[in-house]
Amino acid sequence: MKMKFFAFFALLFVTLNAQNIKLPVAFKANFLQQVTNTKGKVIKYRGKIYYNAPSETKWIYTSPTKKEVCTSGHQLIVIDHDLEQVSYYSINKGFNLAKVLKKAKLHSGNTYVTTYKGKYYTIVLDSKGQVQQIAYKDNLDNTVNIIFTNIKYRNTKLVNSNFVCARPKNYDTIY
Repeated sequence: MKMKFFAFFALLFVTLNAQNIKLPVAFKANFLQQVTNTKGKVIKYRGKIYYNAPSETKWIYTSPTKKEVCTSGHQLIVIDHDLEQVSYYSINKGFNLAKVLKKAKLHSGNTYVTTYKGKYYTIVLDSKGQVQQIAYKDNLDNTVNIIFTNIKYRNTKLVNSNFVCARPKNYDTIY
């Protein structure tokens, strides 16, 4: 009996510690992105995010600037409505949320950590096991903390129209 009891708790411990983050097929959410520079100055951005696995993402920034950022994992399009400008970038070191979440390992409680493409990520899950927060340092040594609210995980992909970054005709274009 003691051996079965011990085996059960050993299996439970291994199962809980081996638990991975649930990868969504798609999600949409509101976000607060706080960027803190090396001097402690904080800039807060707000908006919505749409995501289809593995790397189709659209960020719609509503405050303090109006901007859309779309990526397919290969190209990044930034529409800055305040500057009336559209920029196109090829991505050679893109961020892949699915790969970051797959690599993440339980650190403690509902906090996971991982390293992806030389950056250290901290991921916090909510009580439903959904991504609530992601923190990392960007290429300029800023600390970036993204907090998701009203997150809606989906088992099917979001429609493609959610990911369109249409270039307004009168905006300047940068390639």
